[in-house]
Amino acid sequence: MKLNNLVIQHITGLFSKNCGIPLLLFSISFMKTVGFLLFIFSLNLYAQNAEIQLALNSKHAHDVTLETSDKTYTIATLGTDPYLFTNALKTQLDKQNTKLAFEYFCPQGLDFIEVHFYPMRKNLKPKLVKDVGATEGWVSFTIDLEKALTKWGAKGDFLRLDFGSVPGVNLQIRNLVLRPQTLREAELEKNKEEKLQKEALLHKNLHSYLNKTYPNHIRHVAVGPKKIQITGDLVVSKNVYLAEVSPYEHLTEMHSFEFLTPIKTDQKEFEITVKRSIKRHGFKQDRVLSKWVLVQKNNKGAYEPISHARYADTIAPKYTYPFIKPATKKGLGGYSANRKSPISDLDDLGISSVTVNILIASFFRHDPAPQNIPFEYMGKTYYVNRKLIENYDKTFRTTSERNIEVSAILLVDKASKAKDPKIGKLLQHPDCDPAGIYSMPNLTTPEGIQYYAAVLDFIAARYSRPDKKYGRIHHYIIHNEVDVGWVWTNAGTKSDLVYMDLYHKSMRISYNIARKYNVNSKVFISLTHYWNWTSNPKFYLSKTILEQLLQFSKAEGDFDWAIAHHPYPESLFEPKTWLDKKVSFSFDSELITFKNLEVLDAWVKKPEVLYKGKTKRLVYLSENGTNAMSYSDQDLKEQAAGMAYAMKKLNFLDGIDGFQYHNWQDNRKEGGLRIGLRKFPDDEKDPGGIKPVWKVYQAFGTDKENAVFDPYKSIIGIENWEDIHYKETIKTQNNTLQLNN
Repeated sequence: MKLNNLVIQHITGLFSKNCGIPLLLFSISFMKTVGFLLFIFSLNLYAQNAEIQLALNSKHAHDVTLETSDKTYTIATLGTDPYLFTNALKTQLDKQNTKLAFEYFCPQGLDFIEVHFYPMRKNLKPKLVKDVGATEGWVSFTIDLEKALTKWGAKGDFLRLDFGSVPGVNLQIRNLVLRPQTLREAELEKNKEEKLQKEALLHKNLHSYLNKTYPNHIRHVAVGPKKIQITGDLVVSKNVYLAEVSPYEHLTEMHSFEFLTPIKTDQKEFEITVKRSIKRHGFKQDRVLSKWVLVQKNNKGAYEPISHARYADTIAPKYTYPFIKPATKKGLGGYSANRKSPISDLDDLGISSVTVNILIASFFRHDPAPQNIPFEYMGKTYYVNRKLIENYDKTFRTTSERNIEVSAILLVDKASKAKDPKIGKLLQHPDCDPAGIYSMPNLTTPEGIQYYAAVLDFIAARYSRPDKKYGRIHHYIIHNEVDVGWVWTNAGTKSDLVYMDLYHKSMRISYNIARKYNVNSKVFISLTHYWNWTSNPKFYLSKTILEQLLQFSKAEGDFDWAIAHHPYPESLFEPKTWLDKKVSFSFDSELITFKNLEVLDAWVKKPEVLYKGKTKRLVYLSENGTNAMSYSDQDLKEQAAGMAYAMKKLNFLDGIDGFQYHNWQDNRKEGGLRIGLRKFPDDEKDPGGIKPVWKVYQAFGTDKENAVFDPYKSIIGIENWEDIHYKETIKTQNNTLQLNN
């Protein structure tokens, strides 16, 4: 196996520097015989040894407070020039340690981080990194210091870290190190420019394709148990074919196709039937996942699209049972029967719906083992971990017993976090950056699609049974907060349209597989409270990607997708959402929070947003809550007041169909937030105790609502709940939509 230059460089450095063995004794030919895995191991070992741990100290700190607990630094900015210093280097820094790396948690985000090098030297300028985005999970962050290391890195040298220019920011940092570039980082750097150029062309072609008007149409795709029927209309009359496009292919970049069948061109209308399954690339593929397009053969023998492609319009379901709307709008986010909170809360709070996180790569397995359960998909056997699946069974049984609607949040662990390395590698998107918490699924290869489809089919089949043997899943939230995909659904650096092309494919795959079993299943796009603004250039505008999803739906056949929105207050720490500033009652609002929910309510009712132009799409506020800064009486009252405000807003808005509260209980891993209905389970004074916000949520939608809610009007600064409802016209640049009064 051929070793790349990076591996050779690191390995030869390892032996020559650390072992004292002459480098010439270790020829490349010898290294090849040792085996690639040994070198990977050696490289990782070397990288770990070379890594330098850094420590922050409060000495000479400016405009900032610093607390240290369990190897985590909690930083609060007090003024416009907050900075801290690291301890001095104890030894000379190895010049391969070019990366200053750490993990951070910061719901507000920083306008910049600046690294200053001490002692100060002539022509050694600080390193500035702008727009350090907001994140509500622990995200990896890396700053390249390579240019500075020619003049900095001696024993006794140290750094100053400037944390933006905004007071009142809460930031947590852990694992602060100086380290070498990793193999994964090197992989992503390789051919980076070439890939960016290809994706720039893909973006251009996608834009042209989505905005193009074709005279020819595929009108309907009906998927039956064994056959697929495709009907359409033709204007052209020469060299016309029906072509199949698999999910791992880009139609706009194709000039040849895996499947083609000629169409009789003497007809203005056509009908073609094909087999539902086909064997290729070593798999028996279910063509329910494919889309179909009309192409014409040109003089050079290449095939050009002469219509938009179309996905399945109807799919014959295995089971038929009625759609049952939840009894109330009240739900719970991130539910699991295996948490420490009492399951009786489902009854005591009157919960009608929940979301449940499903980490696909956590239970999926590549090989047979006594602890694994086999299952079949398209003639091939796959495996899942028995214990982990039974944990999910327990959760879904507790909800199905109560007729609680379940929306499963489908998450894909990065390969480095997956329980099975083979599965992790198969499912992770090849461009996933280490900074992300989760990955976009690998939709780029036949194998990646097949494994992704297999595990989704397992989930849908197991949790759609009429007898509810294992419980029930009703809907699927496709990944998490995809407008900030860099954090929660990472596919590397992508333009918004290229990213949405990937995400749209994932939605279609999930939707078509779910509909094989349940004709009522919907898929949700998951979005943060950012709407027409972001805190990071790597993020996307929610408004823009929703508009792009509408474009895909219009071009390739509409499907019953819904919206899972997270309208937290502007600052997750501040429960007084009525003070939010980055909001307006306009379709161009920067954020959509509890304060201006009327904007989302109005947007989803716009004619061009309706499903097939007729039906309002489902909108769940699937992850929301208000924070308590501490457990003081006043802070707990303000948290409850924020939730009373949000719940009363909901009463005025019939475009919002559900609300799933996050979090059930306070979580130590949420960066200092106390956003739960219950206190920390390990709280010294009142472990897992009920907070006032719990009682507010319990009263919502009951005859006790006003009695519980009204005392909080004084905190909000209102006399009547009607005062919080915006009744004027929601405006945009091109049209207006009048809300119901």
